[in-house]
Amino acid sequence: MKEYLMEFLGAMFLVLVVALTGNPIAIGIILMSTVYIGGHVSGGHYNPAVTLAVWLRGKLKSKMVAGYMISQLLGGIVAAWIYYMLKGSAFIPSRGSGVMFSHAILVELIFTFVLCSVVLTVATSKKFAGNYVYGLAIGLTLTAIAFAGGPISGGAFNPAVGLGPIIFSFFIGGWAGDFLIYLIGPFAGGYLAAIAFKYLNPGDA
Repeated sequence: MKEYLMEFLGAMFLVLVVALTGNPIAIGIILMSTVYIGGHVSGGHYNPAVTLAVWLRGKLKSKMVAGYMISQLLGGIVAAWIYYMLKGSAFIPSRGSGVMFSHAILVELIFTFVLCSVVLTVATSKKFAGNYVYGLAIGLTLTAIAFAGGPISGGAFNPAVGLGPIIFSFFIGGWAGDFLIYLIGPFAGGYLAAIAFKYLNPGDA
Protein backbone atom coordinates (compact mmCIF):
# COMPACT_ATOMS: atom_id res chain seq x y z
CA MET A 1 0.00 0.00 0.00
CA LYS A 2 2.86 2.43 0.74
CA GLU A 3 4.03 2.09 -2.86
CA TYR A 4 0.64 3.19 -4.15
CA LEU A 5 0.50 6.13 -1.73
CA MET A 6 3.94 7.27 -2.85
CA GLU A 7 2.97 7.06 -6.51
CA PHE A 8 -0.20 9.02 -5.80
CA LEU A 9 1.67 11.78 -3.95
CA GLY A 10 4.48 12.01 -6.48
CA ALA A 11 2.08 12.27 -9.41
CA MET A 12 -0.06 14.80 -7.57
CA PHE A 13 2.86 17.13 -6.84
CA LEU A 14 4.20 16.78 -10.37
CA VAL A 15 0.87 17.59 -12.01
CA LEU A 16 0.26 20.47 -9.61
CA VAL A 17 3.60 22.09 -10.47
CA VAL A 18 2.92 21.58 -14.18
CA ALA A 19 -0.49 23.23 -13.82
CA LEU A 20 0.58 26.12 -11.62
CA THR A 21 3.81 27.06 -13.36
CA GLY A 22 4.15 25.47 -16.79
CA ASN A 23 7.86 26.12 -16.21
CA PRO A 24 10.13 23.31 -17.44
CA ILE A 25 12.78 24.08 -14.83
CA ALA A 26 10.29 23.91 -11.96
CA ILE A 27 8.77 20.76 -13.43
CA GLY A 28 12.17 19.07 -13.68
CA ILE A 29 13.07 20.06 -10.13
CA ILE A 30 9.85 18.69 -8.62
CA LEU A 31 10.29 15.40 -10.46
CA MET A 32 13.92 15.15 -9.35
CA SER A 33 12.96 15.89 -5.75
CA THR A 34 10.09 13.44 -5.60
CA VAL A 35 12.14 10.72 -7.29
CA TYR A 36 14.68 11.06 -4.49
CA ILE A 37 11.89 11.08 -1.88
CA GLY A 38 10.10 8.03 -3.22
CA GLY A 39 12.58 6.11 -5.32
CA HIS A 40 13.37 3.71 -2.49
CA VAL A 41 9.68 3.29 -1.68
CA SER A 42 7.99 2.72 -5.03
CA GLY A 43 10.66 3.32 -7.64
CA GLY A 44 9.44 6.88 -8.12
CA HIS A 45 7.62 6.38 -11.41
CA TYR A 46 4.78 8.93 -11.05
CA ASN A 47 3.96 8.18 -14.67
CA PRO A 48 1.93 5.27 -16.12
CA ALA A 49 4.17 5.21 -19.20
CA VAL A 50 7.22 4.73 -16.98
CA THR A 51 5.38 2.02 -15.06
CA LEU A 52 4.62 0.26 -18.33
CA ALA A 53 8.28 0.44 -19.39
CA VAL A 54 9.59 -0.78 -16.02
CA TRP A 55 7.08 -3.66 -16.01
CA LEU A 56 8.03 -4.72 -19.55
CA ARG A 57 11.66 -4.49 -18.46
CA GLY A 58 10.84 -7.02 -15.75
CA LYS A 59 11.43 -4.75 -12.77
CA LEU A 60 7.86 -4.49 -11.51
CA LYS A 61 5.53 -7.31 -10.53
CA SER A 62 2.51 -7.70 -12.80
CA LYS A 63 0.11 -7.65 -9.85
CA MET A 64 1.25 -4.11 -8.98
CA VAL A 65 0.93 -2.49 -12.41
CA ALA A 66 -2.76 -1.61 -12.20
CA GLY A 67 -2.38 -0.22 -8.68
CA TYR A 68 0.52 1.98 -9.74
CA MET A 69 -1.32 3.38 -12.75
CA ILE A 70 -4.56 4.00 -10.87
CA SER A 71 -2.67 5.74 -8.07
CA GLN A 72 -0.84 7.96 -10.56
CA LEU A 73 -4.03 8.90 -12.40
CA LEU A 74 -5.77 9.66 -9.11
CA GLY A 75 -2.84 11.90 -8.22
CA GLY A 76 -3.34 13.77 -11.47
CA ILE A 77 -7.08 14.12 -10.86
CA VAL A 78 -6.57 15.43 -7.31
CA ALA A 79 -3.94 17.90 -8.54
CA ALA A 80 -6.40 19.17 -11.15
CA TRP A 81 -9.01 19.59 -8.40
CA ILE A 82 -6.56 21.55 -6.23
CA TYR A 83 -5.74 23.79 -9.19
CA TYR A 84 -9.45 24.34 -9.78
CA MET A 85 -10.00 25.28 -6.13
CA LEU A 86 -7.09 27.73 -6.20
CA LYS A 87 -7.71 29.30 -9.59
CA GLY A 88 -11.42 28.84 -10.23
CA SER A 89 -10.76 27.37 -13.67
CA ALA A 90 -9.68 24.03 -15.06
CA PHE A 91 -6.16 23.10 -16.09
CA ILE A 92 -6.29 21.10 -19.31
CA PRO A 93 -3.13 20.26 -21.30
CA SER A 94 -3.45 21.01 -25.00
CA ARG A 95 -1.35 21.03 -28.14
CA GLY A 96 0.03 24.25 -29.51
CA SER A 97 -2.04 26.46 -31.77
CA GLY A 98 -2.07 25.08 -35.29
CA VAL A 99 -0.28 21.86 -34.32
CA MET A 100 -1.63 18.80 -36.10
CA PHE A 101 -3.06 15.96 -34.00
CA SER A 102 -0.58 13.46 -35.48
CA HIS A 103 2.38 15.77 -34.82
CA ALA A 104 1.38 16.17 -31.17
CA ILE A 105 1.16 12.39 -30.74
CA LEU A 106 4.57 11.98 -32.38
CA VAL A 107 6.15 14.51 -30.01
CA GLU A 108 4.58 12.81 -26.99
CA LEU A 109 5.82 9.43 -28.23
CA ILE A 110 9.39 10.53 -29.00
CA PHE A 111 10.03 12.42 -25.80
CA THR A 112 8.30 9.88 -23.55
CA PHE A 113 10.59 7.32 -25.20
CA VAL A 114 13.58 9.43 -24.16
CA LEU A 115 12.31 9.89 -20.61
CA CYS A 116 11.55 6.20 -20.12
CA SER A 117 14.87 5.20 -21.65
CA VAL A 118 16.70 7.37 -19.13
CA VAL A 119 14.68 5.90 -16.25
CA LEU A 120 15.38 2.34 -17.37
CA THR A 121 19.08 3.08 -17.72
CA VAL A 122 19.86 5.03 -14.56
CA ALA A 123 17.30 3.42 -12.23
CA THR A 124 17.14 -0.23 -13.32
CA SER A 125 20.39 -1.07 -15.10
CA LYS A 126 23.12 -3.13 -13.44
CA LYS A 127 25.71 -0.69 -14.79
CA PHE A 128 24.22 2.11 -12.72
CA ALA A 129 23.35 0.11 -9.61
CA GLY A 130 23.76 2.09 -6.40
CA ASN A 131 24.23 5.45 -8.12
CA TYR A 132 22.98 8.69 -6.59
CA VAL A 133 22.51 10.69 -9.77
CA TYR A 134 19.40 8.91 -11.04
CA GLY A 135 17.01 11.57 -9.76
CA LEU A 136 19.08 14.38 -11.26
CA ALA A 137 19.30 12.62 -14.62
CA ILE A 138 15.56 11.98 -14.73
CA GLY A 139 14.64 15.51 -13.63
CA LEU A 140 16.98 17.16 -16.14
CA THR A 141 15.62 14.96 -18.91
CA LEU A 142 12.09 16.11 -18.15
CA THR A 143 13.28 19.73 -18.14
CA ALA A 144 14.87 19.35 -21.56
CA ILE A 145 11.95 17.61 -23.21
CA ALA A 146 9.45 20.03 -21.65
CA PHE A 147 11.35 22.93 -23.22
CA ALA A 148 11.54 21.14 -26.57
CA GLY A 149 8.12 19.54 -26.83
CA GLY A 150 5.91 21.58 -24.55
CA PRO A 151 4.98 24.24 -27.12
CA ILE A 152 4.06 21.52 -29.63
CA SER A 153 2.14 18.83 -27.75
CA GLY A 154 1.47 20.46 -24.41
CA GLY A 155 4.42 18.62 -22.88
CA ALA A 156 2.73 15.93 -20.81
CA PHE A 157 4.90 12.88 -21.60
CA ASN A 158 2.87 11.26 -18.84
CA PRO A 159 -0.76 10.06 -18.85
CA ALA A 160 -1.17 11.28 -15.25
CA VAL A 161 -0.35 14.81 -16.45
CA GLY A 162 -2.34 14.57 -19.67
CA LEU A 163 -5.32 12.43 -18.72
CA GLY A 164 -5.80 13.23 -15.03
CA PRO A 165 -6.89 16.85 -15.63
CA ILE A 166 -9.00 15.85 -18.64
CA ILE A 167 -10.82 13.25 -16.55
CA PHE A 168 -11.38 15.86 -13.83
CA SER A 169 -12.82 18.25 -16.42
CA PHE A 170 -15.62 15.75 -17.00
CA PHE A 171 -16.85 16.29 -13.45
CA ILE A 172 -17.01 20.08 -13.70
CA GLY A 173 -18.79 20.57 -16.96
CA GLY A 174 -17.89 18.18 -19.70
CA TRP A 175 -15.16 16.21 -21.37
CA ALA A 176 -12.43 18.45 -22.75
CA GLY A 177 -8.94 18.13 -24.17
CA ASP A 178 -6.99 15.95 -26.56
CA PHE A 179 -7.46 12.69 -24.67
CA LEU A 180 -5.96 10.40 -27.31
CA ILE A 181 -2.76 12.45 -27.63
CA TYR A 182 -1.91 11.81 -23.98
CA LEU A 183 -3.04 8.21 -24.10
CA ILE A 184 -1.45 6.94 -27.31
CA GLY A 185 1.76 8.98 -27.39
CA PRO A 186 3.13 8.33 -23.88
CA PHE A 187 2.16 4.65 -23.71
CA ALA A 188 3.64 3.99 -27.15
CA GLY A 189 6.81 5.78 -26.06
CA GLY A 190 7.08 3.73 -22.88
CA TYR A 191 6.50 0.49 -24.77
CA LEU A 192 9.15 1.26 -27.37
CA ALA A 193 11.63 2.35 -24.69
CA ALA A 194 11.35 -1.04 -22.98
CA ILE A 195 11.80 -2.89 -26.27
CA ALA A 196 14.81 -0.76 -27.21
CA PHE A 197 16.41 -1.14 -23.77
CA LYS A 198 16.19 -4.92 -23.85
CA TYR A 199 17.57 -5.03 -27.38
CA LEU A 200 20.50 -2.71 -26.60
CA ASN A 201 21.26 -4.32 -23.22
CA PRO A 202 20.76 -8.06 -23.76
CA GLY A 203 22.82 -9.06 -20.72
CA ASP A 204 21.14 -6.70 -18.27
CA ALA A 205 18.30 -8.85 -16.97
